[in-house]
Amino acid sequence: MFKMLRRKPTRLELKLDDIEEFESIRKELESRKKQRDEVDLSASEEDAAVSLSGDSRTREQTIHDRIGYKPQQKPNSHGVQFGNFEF
Repeated sequence: MFKMLRRKPTRLELKLDDIEEFESIRKELESRKKQRDEVDLSASEEDAAVSLSGDSRTREQTIHDRIGYKPQQKPNSHGVQFGNFEF
């Protein structure tokens, strides 16, 4: 049988360098978050401007334009279909 060895707990000390590093990283993350929020606000303002401008485009078309999706219409090469029968 194996026994686990117990060791004494290790003491961790917080140093001034660690605190400074933490503060710099926190400030950097906050600045990134502010930039992201500003971009989100400007994008939502543009969407609001598009919707208020009287443009007849639907919300779905606006989204498709934003993401670059161009749906292809299905060609209507067959006659009128009713169930499984074709007329």
